[in-house]
Amino acid sequence: MCMEKYIEIQHITKIFPGQKALDDVSFSVNKGEIHALVGENGAGKSTLLNILHGVFPASSGTIKIGGQEVHFANASEAIHFGIAKVHQEISVIPEMTVAQNLMLGKEPCKYGMIDHKKMNQTAQELLDKLHCNFSAEDKIGDLTAGEKQMIAIAKALQLNASVISFDEPTASLSDAEVKILFEIIHELKKSGVTILYISHKMDEIFAHCDRATVLRDGKYITTLELKNCTEEDLIHAMVGRDVSLFAKRTKPSRCDKNQTVLKVSHFSGEAFRNVDFELHKGEILGFFGLVGAGRTEVMRAIYGADRATGGTVEYNGKILNCKKPTDAVKAGIALISENRKEEGVIPNLPNMDNIAISSLRKYQKGVFVSNSMKADNAKRVGEQVGLTPNDPEFMTSSLSGGNAQKVILARWMSTDADLMIFDEPTKGIDIGAKAEIYRLMEDMVENGKSIIMVSSELTEIMGMSDRILVMREGEIVKEVPREEFSEDNILKYAVGGSTK
Repeated sequence: MCMEKYIEIQHITKIFPGQKALDDVSFSVNKGEIHALVGENGAGKSTLLNILHGVFPASSGTIKIGGQEVHFANASEAIHFGIAKVHQEISVIPEMTVAQNLMLGKEPCKYGMIDHKKMNQTAQELLDKLHCNFSAEDKIGDLTAGEKQMIAIAKALQLNASVISFDEPTASLSDAEVKILFEIIHELKKSGVTILYISHKMDEIFAHCDRATVLRDGKYITTLELKNCTEEDLIHAMVGRDVSLFAKRTKPSRCDKNQTVLKVSHFSGEAFRNVDFELHKGEILGFFGLVGAGRTEVMRAIYGADRATGGTVEYNGKILNCKKPTDAVKAGIALISENRKEEGVIPNLPNMDNIAISSLRKYQKGVFVSNSMKADNAKRVGEQVGLTPNDPEFMTSSLSGGNAQKVILARWMSTDADLMIFDEPTKGIDIGAKAEIYRLMEDMVENGKSIIMVSSELTEIMGMSDRILVMREGEIVKEVPREEFSEDNILKYAVGGSTK
């Protein structure tokens, strides 16, 4: 690995109103290395990258790239300098084709007109390099989240950047797409490109990164040579305390097998068929499967967000027929969506409004909604979920991913929901925040609620569930009781092995 310093972060401080996001941070990144940036949500990782990418300026301090001090007025200036970013959550124009999105603002022209043939050809070459199984001429709105993520990676490759940062790039990718991504990252490294890599997945960091810089509470903690340290060393540096890497129950199971809360029979939809299962009071029921197995689609249909084509759902002994999500909310069912950005929070609202939005009647005084009542509630449930900062008027869009998830949990804790559906509840959030969400889940079932948890993390699903239902190709193929949990067996059922 080349030891030439390429990115030099020098005494960077960033102050937002009421919050110091970065506090005198200094470290360097070598040219041509894969450098992990790690820390709990709210540690300052994204803020630092936003300064590097010209999204906003530092309050003080300097950044040098290749020995040259840089001050980017906006993201476009950073891109022109050769600094590209692959975002965790992708912004696209769904009505346009893949090529149109990929080449937006850089369309090739011929005789003063856009050369669509060349545009499609150039885009297709990038997609082929990434082994994408969709076409440059496909409408981007029809693609999966993982496929959209591959387009973001293609955009970065198109720029021939000298520095590329990746922010949780594998969160929405299939195993095959993850393999291709890391092949590309290592090819970029060999060509001298410097990679900044944010991930909460320890196996990815140790398998592919050279060094890791740890931030905690906006401060620089240390930079570690990963070949010379353990996962426990890195986690301890991140959180300042010992936190188990894996999810595990800390309280006795509250599952009452004699009391059925939800009974789903012969349930079918566009992406699933003949789904049958029961959820018991006080149970955490896990749903596991590979990307495309149909788990999320089942939950959305129960909740009324998608249309079911057949079957029945009984909730507390009564037929439930949710035509829209508000029907589910009225019945006492909550869905914590995997897609936090588009379906979780309203970005231009403060915490108290995002928390109150599903229970507005509780804060009414006559025909008016009381802001003081919303603020008092937000403060109370914010404290319960460990929200940081626990400020009712703080804009939710400025929160880290883990704290945005806590706002969503606080919202449903403010309602009368007794059935909580968690879809990838800890996707893209750090180990410390995961532990807090697991604690909240246990508190919920201890207080008489029941939980369905959809997760792609085996350690999480095995650590937290009373039972696991494994789905494959739109069907439940196996029910696994807790005493039979085994990573090998659950994966075998998910990929099509024997279910005997």
